[in-house]
Amino acid sequence: MMMMMFNENVCVQVCKGPQQHEEVCLGLFTLLLTEPPQAQRCYRDLTLMNRDGMNVVLIKINQILMEKFLKLQEVCRTQLVWLVRELVKSGVIGADGVLMTLMKQIAGGDISNKNLWLAENVLEILVDQREWVLKSGMLVAMSVYTYLRLIVDHGTPNLLPLRQREVDFCIGLLRERFMECFIIGRDLVRLLQIVARIPEMELLWRDLLHNPQTLSPQFTGILQLLTARTSRKFLACRLTPDMETKLLFMTSRVRFGQQKRYQDWFQRQYLSTAESQSLRCDLIRYICGVVHPSNEVLSSDILPRWAIIGWLLTTCTSNVAASNAKLALFYDWLFFNPEKDSIMNIEPAILVMHHSMKPHPAITATLLDFMCRIIPNFFPPLEGQVRQGVFNSLNFIMEKRVLAHLAPLFDNPKLDRELRSMLRERFPEFCNSPSPPTEVKMEESVPLEMDNHVLDKEDGCYDNTDATFSDDEEELNNKGKKREFRFHQLKETYIEEPADITPFVDQLDEALKERVLQLQKGSDTETHCEVMQEIVDLILEEDFDSEQMSTLASCLAELFKGHFRGDVLPEEITEESLEESVCKPVCLIFRNLCQMQEDNSGFSVLLDLLAELYQKQPKIGYHLLYYLKASKAAAGKMSLYESFAQATALGDLHTCLMMDMKACQEDDVRLLCYLTPSIYSEFPDETLRSGELLNMIVAVIDSAQLQELMCHVMTGNLVMFRKDSVLNILIQSLDWETFEQYSTWQLFLAHSIPLETIIPILQHLKYKEHPEALSCLLLQLRREKPSEEMVKMVLSRPYHQEDQFTTSILRHWAAKHDDLLGEHIKALLIKNNSMPRKRQSLRSSSSKLAQLTLEQMLEHLDSLRLNLSNAKNNFFSQTPILQALQHVQASCDEAHKMRFSDLFSLAEDYEDSTKQHKPRRKAPASSPRSRKGAAPQPSNEEESASSSASEEEDSKPKASKRKRKASAVGSDSD
Repeated sequence: MMMMMFNENVCVQVCKGPQQHEEVCLGLFTLLLTEPPQAQRCYRDLTLMNRDGMNVVLIKINQILMEKFLKLQEVCRTQLVWLVRELVKSGVIGADGVLMTLMKQIAGGDISNKNLWLAENVLEILVDQREWVLKSGMLVAMSVYTYLRLIVDHGTPNLLPLRQREVDFCIGLLRERFMECFIIGRDLVRLLQIVARIPEMELLWRDLLHNPQTLSPQFTGILQLLTARTSRKFLACRLTPDMETKLLFMTSRVRFGQQKRYQDWFQRQYLSTAESQSLRCDLIRYICGVVHPSNEVLSSDILPRWAIIGWLLTTCTSNVAASNAKLALFYDWLFFNPEKDSIMNIEPAILVMHHSMKPHPAITATLLDFMCRIIPNFFPPLEGQVRQGVFNSLNFIMEKRVLAHLAPLFDNPKLDRELRSMLRERFPEFCNSPSPPTEVKMEESVPLEMDNHVLDKEDGCYDNTDATFSDDEEELNNKGKKREFRFHQLKETYIEEPADITPFVDQLDEALKERVLQLQKGSDTETHCEVMQEIVDLILEEDFDSEQMSTLASCLAELFKGHFRGDVLPEEITEESLEESVCKPVCLIFRNLCQMQEDNSGFSVLLDLLAELYQKQPKIGYHLLYYLKASKAAAGKMSLYESFAQATALGDLHTCLMMDMKACQEDDVRLLCYLTPSIYSEFPDETLRSGELLNMIVAVIDSAQLQELMCHVMTGNLVMFRKDSVLNILIQSLDWETFEQYSTWQLFLAHSIPLETIIPILQHLKYKEHPEALSCLLLQLRREKPSEEMVKMVLSRPYHQEDQFTTSILRHWAAKHDDLLGEHIKALLIKNNSMPRKRQSLRSSSSKLAQLTLEQMLEHLDSLRLNLSNAKNNFFSQTPILQALQHVQASCDEAHKMRFSDLFSLAEDYEDSTKQHKPRRKAPASSPRSRKGAAPQPSNEEESASSSASEEEDSKPKASKRKRKASAVGSDSD
């Protein structure tokens, strides 16, 4: 009775109108996902109540699958798959589209339990409802493409039963509905090749090659299939929505040279297991066939496709995966037809080879070798067609000016002789150089749409830590200047055009549409702000349709585009001017967000609106940062930015922050400097661990802005370095431009971080390559009292006659702190001399780079001796130095004695003078330091030196004060 009353009430509610109908359908849908015991009844009610053929539910399922599937709890995920099964059973129109979206969530290269469960369940639906599947040609083709690909991942013994079911399913559809599978195109052959050794597949493969008519009367042979280009739908179906989003983000938003973080994240997430080797083919085919950037992106400094593909190739650890990845890259070359195929499909391969020639010649050589060998080996009966396809590709590349000449690539001295010979044999037409060959040159006569691919970028193509595009000889001449030839984008002069919101506004409900049109018509800021507040109030209402959020964001991004073009920061910064600058319509969203508690339901709604706006207008990120700092209403609310970052498609605070600060850097350097203190203080974990943000800042500031930042540091408003990470950042900075490095060191010196924290950087500094860091360190070391660690690091630098760093700082210390320096050098000489040779490198330093050898120390000391020879300096007459030299001389080999005879002669004079006074008194007990150093090899000379230290000092022509100092130090240390 109660159930009947419930159903009657629901029916009455449904009959009220479309909105009530939608609410009831979505309510039942929600209950079905969260309450498994009630699922059957809810589905029955849903089929009875709905009036739109389940359209509302199908749209919502697709949205969840594309955006939220990974975040679903296990119960909801299980129920969603169950619901799709029921929709298929019921033959609901549109269920095939939902099933294809569900298949897209089965990740390639992933054999986790969750992924295997999904693959099995979708396969069960396809097998159980086979008659229904056969009604949709696209579903047939998509299912075959998906499971042919998944078979590769399921080869381990425990997965063989699943693989057998997948093989049976694919064989059945291919034999029964081959021409529907034919629409896949040439990638069907590629997938079949990979699994052709499975017995059932081998039989199908033979029929494909030799008996095509048995598969279909319309099928004339494999060439017919290979000349058909694969639709983007199939290439995209093997990437999950999350993979696709991240790849599209990298190829549309990430700047070239800043990609490492995103690549590392992608690798951790999807490419870190042995099984994931097979995923690289899917990614490469997707990048070549689906990601076709606009001319605007191609002419910008956005990460190019070839750089991502190069990275994917270098991360292949399996030979089979590497071969398949190379085939995926060149696949569209093999039967390329300029009339049917796109230049964008073949362009990445030639550019990977072109740009890898200098930083990674092995990659270029491997790809060129593959290109040559694939012609006769892909399918011998079709060798002529493959040769023609590759020739067409190269010809089209030249015609479209992707590269103006191929000779610098094909006939490059960096390639081995055999490969160059093979290239000349295969492609004689492209090996004749129009000018003297020998190196890959950047062409200047390239159309605008290709600029991105041929201009030499400032960083390497795979990893900006070691890649470069200059020859070794050029590197020596241009070190530290490799980014000075960068093309800086000029600010465009905009002609303000009326906002065009026609494609979006009609999709809004009446209330929102009215307000949006008011925004379009209004002119003054105050009216705009009032209307914007009304819009915010509307979306905060409980019955707001969240489906409109994206459309509304598109309208607002278009209406407010002028706001994102002007300068944000006022010319003169005062409280009044700052408040006035944040009184703009878009700031109303920020203000409402600041006034809410995070547990308020409206808080997440506004974050969703901002996240949608962020996709349409990325500048809103740094505008939010500015509002949170500049507005009084946002005081203490900077943490809201973290919530915003997590709500965006990036979903990560660090990534979002770096992207926004990069956008700010490109648009407004003054604003970048204004935000810097707040960013560093509010988000220390995201800013102090990496040099990325610091490089953004020092790359664009001028000397006045540098001085301003230093003042912020010294007044305690800004901390840019932390003890635990500063050394790593300074090491990163060694590849930056000269002014960037000097600015970095100035900012470091403004902090109160002990120099000993970063002194190990000396091991990384080469005198010809790092003059900026060496200069700054030299000036700072001269202000310091030498500690033993400092002296150790200075002496651990390799000796070179032209490198005067060590000699100059030792000379300065010898003049200012001679006794302290003498003690440290004595300790280091004795320690180093007395340790076994085999263990010397293990004991030298905490860093593997530090190699403090006896020979090195003697070379530096001899250089210092020569430098001081004409100066009135008595450094080498100190007892500790002479004792140490005597100790070393007694145990070193003859070669060293001969080489450093002038240096050791000082110790010999000292030895003679000590012997004359030996009977005078017994040697005092030595200090712990000298005992430790001298214990393994005690000598009479050392004992006599110890016993007569004071007498030795009496014989030196020094001032009385200096004599007392030296005597005390000598007797204390020995």
